[in-house]
Amino acid sequence: MPTRTKAAPGRRSARENDAERRARVRKIVARLEKAYPDATCALGHSSALELLVATILSAQSTDARVNMVAPALFAKYKTARDFASADQRVLEQEIHSTGFFRSKTRSIIGMAQALLERHGGQVPDTMEELVQLPGVGRKTANVVLGCWFEKNEGIVVDTHVQRIVTLLGLTKEKDPVKIERDLVALVPREKWTWFSNALIQHGRRVCIARRPKCEICVINRLCPSSRV
Repeated sequence: MPTRTKAAPGRRSARENDAERRARVRKIVARLEKAYPDATCALGHSSALELLVATILSAQSTDARVNMVAPALFAKYKTARDFASADQRVLEQEIHSTGFFRSKTRSIIGMAQALLERHGGQVPDTMEELVQLPGVGRKTANVVLGCWFEKNEGIVVDTHVQRIVTLLGLTKEKDPVKIERDLVALVPREKWTWFSNALIQHGRRVCIARRPKCEICVINRLCPSSRV
């Protein structure tokens, strides 16, 4: 009779149930906490408005690129009124290098005008109000709520997070909203903001898309996609 290969420790079985998956996530969180205890948003900002604008700019761009553009931008546009009254063509040129500059310009100006009209120029601190602003979806709202207002209303699902949680077998979904739904059922609420920031750092430093460093990954024995 052929011998059965013993599964590697911590590896997810094909029949992993919800309780087992939650237990594995607790271990994943514990190991990531040791590796990235201070994981935070990589976008430079000093106000909720700056973070909101930076997050809009980060769509289809890199945080590094946004951080190159942001200092001059925030030195010129200091308030929602400044952005609301910006010359569209000038702003397009100022953010050109972040990509999709025309649509981003419309979103930023529209968002700022909405802040003036609805919120006295201040960035609101609720999901419901944020997602009603032009150019602001759930992902952007989660960034602002979690990283500025310190409210764990959801989990940011960017490309790094989506790729890593798929590799970890924590979701089979492709849509970010559905992925977020799966994750909030597994990760303790108080860890939601930190968890996404930690995975983003992990994706940049270790779990790199084209050349993952599985041999030094702190969660390699908890990852069914690990090559170790």
